[in-house]
Amino acid sequence: MSLTTADVKRIAYLARIEIGETEAQATLDKLTGILGLIEQLQAVDTSGVEPMSHAQEVTQRLREDIVTETDQRALFQSIAPAVEDGLYLVPKVIES
Repeated sequence: MSLTTADVKRIAYLARIEIGETEAQATLDKLTGILGLIEQLQAVDTSGVEPMSHAQEVTQRLREDIVTETDQRALFQSIAPAVEDGLYLVPKVIES
């Protein structure tokens, strides 16, 4: 895919970016280089390569799923202003 300075100026206009002639040419050179790299990557045969989620074989270290704290629900609810059926009652904040 080849671009022209007119294409770069059109993209800049759509992005609401003011761009001069020298900036348009410099941007065109950079975009042409990027598109060239993309074409090189697309030319590589990856038919035998399995997709990966990460470049290295890494796994996340997980901790054991064990209880580390005691149940303090009764203590916390004993100091709450209003509790009903194990739930905290709060004032209504939205009027209908």
